[in-house]
Amino acid sequence: MEKSIQVKKKDIILIAVVLVVAIAGLLVFYLTQKRGDTVVVTIDGVIYNEYPLNKDIEVDIPGINGGTNHLVIKDGYADMTDADCPDKICVDSRKISKTGESIICLPNKVVVKIEGNTLSEVDGSTN
Repeated sequence: MEKSIQVKKKDIILIAVVLVVAIAGLLVFYLTQKRGDTVVVTIDGVIYNEYPLNKDIEVDIPGINGGTNHLVIKDGYADMTDADCPDKICVDSRKISKTGESIICLPNKVVVKIEGNTLSEVDGSTN
């Protein structure tokens, strides 16, 4: 004997409400992310260098085991344009510019992360 699953009107309303709340939460999170001002590059967990996000720079980053990643900072975005790792997932990543975003190359153990002033007007102290 086969059971049939019936979706009731209240179930559909509940699913719709959950979806709307989830989408609204994602939009609020995305729209409130602040633009970063510093690109921090780490190799195997150790800070390699920091670069300003507002200056156009191209740099080769030496990863572990002789690997290399090519980082381009241009027009306020950081982008990994080339890497000699086998999977090139870091090269396929999108450009980043907002605080907390990162590009990671696991084979070369290179992490490029955007940081910046995370204090808002409410967080700061007043005199």
